[in-house]
Amino acid sequence: MKPDASPTARALLALELVQGSPGITAERIAGKLGVSERAARRYVEILREAGIPIESERGPRGGYRIGRGLRLPPLLFSGTEALGLVMAVLDGHHDAGDPTDSVGSALGKLVRALPEPVAAQAEAVRRSAAPAPDRAAARPDPRTTIALVQARAEGRRVRFGYRSEAGPERIFEVDPWGVVVRHGRWYLLCWSHTSSARRAYRIDRIRDVTALDATFSPPADLDPVATLEEHLAVGWEYQTEVLVEAPADELSRWLPRALGRVEPVDSGTCRLVGTTSSPIWYAEQLAAVPRISRVVGGPELRRAVRALGERLVAAALAG
Repeated sequence: MKPDASPTARALLALELVQGSPGITAERIAGKLGVSERAARRYVEILREAGIPIESERGPRGGYRIGRGLRLPPLLFSGTEALGLVMAVLDGHHDAGDPTDSVGSALGKLVRALPEPVAAQAEAVRRSAAPAPDRAAARPDPRTTIALVQARAEGRRVRFGYRSEAGPERIFEVDPWGVVVRHGRWYLLCWSHTSSARRAYRIDRIRDVTALDATFSPPADLDPVATLEEHLAVGWEYQTEVLVEAPADELSRWLPRALGRVEPVDSGTCRLVGTTSSPIWYAEQLAAVPRISRVVGGPELRRAVRALGERLVAAALAG
């Protein structure tokens, strides 16, 4: 810290210290800035006067930390952190190069605030990465997602419209258990009071979310990701059943949960039971299992496994 640094510069450095070390004491801030504890407290007061919510706690474990306010406090990033954030945004949201897009607008503000050398690198990455959109991704409206996440946090039931690929829009009332992102798609895992069953809805198909007065508590042992994957393994048109010469916990490490439910048969054998809309795709996933003993059903899956095996054998003989 330069001895002639301005109070504004010292206050911003104090903010960076509080953000990086929640619970930091005035003594530590003073030591980092090379000032007295009284001066360190004054810099904290300057930040509070600027509307930055800095909370303090007394006692041996007390200190300063950023609180929650009406406005987002200034965030201070290193060059590496900022560039990493730009890359992460581009990786997950390829419309980020469009300044009219909400994410693109926010990313532009971040880039404009970076030091010139880092901003130049970020812009180069942004220009080259943005033209490669993820055609398979279906991103929901951020306002819809925020409404669902807030309802989940408050434990409130919601009502919304939902349009599937094959039908008109329907109205559902649900308890939102969690929002899960899986392979570029956003899902709402919930209990549907309309269907009286557990359901998973794609958030990009949800419209007009309204929070209701009724409240709920999610299952105490809920694992949203595992529950969603198990849910996605059922309800398709073709039944599947496969016997595997491996313990159940070992098979679970080889395959995603979305392929079905793993049931132990004995200490060295288990059964994989599920459904699929694409037996060919399912057979290709089974090819990764090193010790399948028998494909029990259904007939569509058996035909798909036989066809895949014959194709692989023919390719090997041709080579």
